[in-house]
Amino acid sequence: MDAVTLGDIFLLETLGTMVLIILGGGVVANQVLAKTKGNSTGWVLITFGWGFAVFSGVYVAFASGAHLNPAVTIGLAMTRDEFLPGVAVNAASIGTYFAAELLGAFLGAVIVYLTYKQHFDKTDDAGLKLAVFATGPEIRNPLWNTVTEVVGTFVLVLWVLVSGHTESGLGPLGVALVVVAIGMSLGGPTGYAINPARDLGPRIAHALLPIKGKGSSDWGYSWVPIVGPILGGILAAVVASGFDIVA
Repeated sequence: MDAVTLGDIFLLETLGTMVLIILGGGVVANQVLAKTKGNSTGWVLITFGWGFAVFSGVYVAFASGAHLNPAVTIGLAMTRDEFLPGVAVNAASIGTYFAAELLGAFLGAVIVYLTYKQHFDKTDDAGLKLAVFATGPEIRNPLWNTVTEVVGTFVLVLWVLVSGHTESGLGPLGVALVVVAIGMSLGGPTGYAINPARDLGPRIAHALLPIKGKGSSDWGYSWVPIVGPILGGILAAVVASGFDIVA
């Protein structure tokens, strides 16, 4: 591809984030909804499914930098002058990434709903339906839930910022494995959103879609998977810059 424009970035980040949510939300749907082939197969299926979702989404959006996550965009914006050659870090480029990430997440969630529509209809538990779209805590305490999201996102964004200093170019596979590790190690308390768009876009879709018996979209909790990941991304950027380990 020639020089990447903001239009290219918008299209690629939208498509990449859409693929991320199609596969990530899809693995949750396969696990929790009634009468699916993967029903009740466990947490490991979800963590690996999300890892493979990240792997796929990063490849789709590789030419745009494959942020797929406002927390990653923030971390990169704090540690460099350009996102890509010729794409300066400024309000226009940051806004383009944010808008594409949110739109892609929304579209991906709609596609998951259409794919599993009959299974949503057969599922009685409204909480399980919401879980396909958005994260929620096992023990509801906004302060500690936010701390969990800060820690998980810090690990993710720090890896993104310093990975260029490693001896092997793992690229998409590397970040996918990090997401699997975060899910297995840190995902238990809140479901590891670690991405504001990943939670907000699908939560909006849940609110708008005509899902049978869907119940509340739990907007009272929705700020946690936004604020926590943003703080985690900022903290990762501060640490990486302070130790001069930004790739």
